[in-house]
Amino acid sequence: MSEIQRPGALYQQVAAAIREAILSGEFEPEAPLPSESQLMERYRVSRPTVRNAVAALRAEGLIDVRHGKGSFVRSAGLPALTIERRISRTTGGRFTTHDGITWNEAEQPVVYRSHTTRVTGPPLGLGEEEALFGCDRLLTDPTTGTRAMHRTLIPFETAEAVPGLADDAPDTPPDVIYALLTKAGHKLWWSETVRASLPLPDERTALRLPDATPVLHTARVTHGTDDRPLILEELRVGADRAELAYRITADKEPARRARA
Repeated sequence: MSEIQRPGALYQQVAAAIREAILSGEFEPEAPLPSESQLMERYRVSRPTVRNAVAALRAEGLIDVRHGKGSFVRSAGLPALTIERRISRTTGGRFTTHDGITWNEAEQPVVYRSHTTRVTGPPLGLGEEEALFGCDRLLTDPTTGTRAMHRTLIPFETAEAVPGLADDAPDTPPDVIYALLTKAGHKLWWSETVRASLPLPDERTALRLPDATPVLHTARVTHGTDDRPLILEELRVGADRAELAYRITADKEPARRARA
């Protein structure tokens, strides 16, 4: 191939040429990228130029570097895992979550005491520095290897008002917590928000994320009597590995009051 002659920094020219090869299908998804030496010969540039070009494409999310194996073209296919965000209750009062996955715990749950922040306080209807029980779990899907970080946050006032919860909190599984809240007289409903963000260093390490991969962050609030927020659950998973699925039903419109 002839030496590329385009405006802009040389590494940007090489990155543009590699990008074209990826988007055209010449370099196929999941296939290894040609070696540095091969790219140097192909584009007639130096090794530092090739490395800078590959780094730029990694930042764009087109290339995934696998330690000990080299650089690979990232797949643009469907996520490996679909997580169903649905809760059901059996006739016996038992709650189940229908994500369709049997998660394994990669590590022992970490239990701690903490406080609300400007992020976790509002969903719970609390200000900052309110006392919480917390439990962090690192989960893995044995079928796909997908990792997820799950966090449960329980305000002290919730735990103290629910028999059995203060003694066992906060490492009680969420479905058991739902049952305890119901037994305490709450009629439960849930709200959930989803956002994407770039991972923090600890999230990237725990989830084993490739470069330039965002995290899907869900925040589920369990509401009880008088719509009061009771607990907050957070789930983080790599956006390249998983998608979220929801069952949506139509609510009844509230009855209109007759005019006097």
